[in-house]
Amino acid sequence: MTGFFCPGRTELAGNHTDHQRGRAMAAAVDLGITANAAPNGTGLIQVYSQGYGPIEISLDRLWPDEREAGTPAALVRGVAGILSQSMTLQGFVAHVESRLPPGRGLASSAAFSVLMGYIMSFYSSSGPAAPEVLARAAQKAENRWFGKPCGLMDQMACAIGGAVYMDLMENKFIPLSCDFEELGLVLCLTDTGGSHEGAEDAYAQIGEDMSLVARHFGETFLAQVRPADFDAQWPLHQNELPWMRARHFFDEAQRVSSMADALGLKDGQRYLELMNQSGRSSEQLLQNIQADGLGSELSQGLDASARLLKGRGAWRVHGGGFAGCVQALMPASEFPRYQASMDFLFGQGACQPLRISPRGAGVTAP
Repeated sequence: MTGFFCPGRTELAGNHTDHQRGRAMAAAVDLGITANAAPNGTGLIQVYSQGYGPIEISLDRLWPDEREAGTPAALVRGVAGILSQSMTLQGFVAHVESRLPPGRGLASSAAFSVLMGYIMSFYSSSGPAAPEVLARAAQKAENRWFGKPCGLMDQMACAIGGAVYMDLMENKFIPLSCDFEELGLVLCLTDTGGSHEGAEDAYAQIGEDMSLVARHFGETFLAQVRPADFDAQWPLHQNELPWMRARHFFDEAQRVSSMADALGLKDGQRYLELMNQSGRSSEQLLQNIQADGLGSELSQGLDASARLLKGRGAWRVHGGGFAGCVQALMPASEFPRYQASMDFLFGQGACQPLRISPRGAGVTAP
């Protein structure tokens, strides 16, 4: 058998911008999903994962199946369905193990999809596919087979590895030097323990609201709207939630570029300032912290981070929001106190440091 690996990812900037083909910045982390796989001489893809039931997908039946929506089987079938359009696939058996802790928002579904795509292409007639091919196949599988209206940021970061600046309208994916340890900083995530159950509609509404504003300008995505045209209309609509969310989109686009520049200049203080601006924009304009019927754990985590880190670090919602994780960045000297306080509030082990990994999807060392 051959060993394979795909990392999880952490979002650095561009909260809820990728589904509007905006700019985003994300990085692979040193935690991920591993698999041992080998061809099985059949037309079946067989996947065995710890904690999940076995998956068996026939290469003769790759169209979407509504009964599989929201399951890992849908992701496997979807990625195979997309890749089979450009390469000849063969059956294999894979034994999968995830080291991505649940509840941390490290894009486990994207990592799993990209990993499956890499294995499929590795054993195909064409050989291993390029990261962008894998990422786009994984995104389409999530959108059409799995039923999640996600953008491309997660899949691209998992496939490429390292830190990546993305302009999804221009199809630019630029590797970044991102060494927080060199800057004397610690990046961490705190799982606040809130459940994402019931948040699907709230997630989807963000994209629908942004698309509503794009259609106001005769476009499909906000990235197609000229910022000057939006600015001219903004004073008339600034108290309307769809327009507030669009305001976040345009402001965040500029911040992503500035944060990438700060990393290039190794300007940790400037990066912290911009990260805090991004976090406040998510809270006040995007408004993806709380929703009716959902818990307040995430809001509590952000409030605690503000008390602990004000003037000394940065904090923001990580990922989709409404529940889940707080991402924080601070001088290394501040981390022990911050970790102890967050663990006290949310349980031992809730706050963990993150390390960015240069590895993307690929074969593991023998």
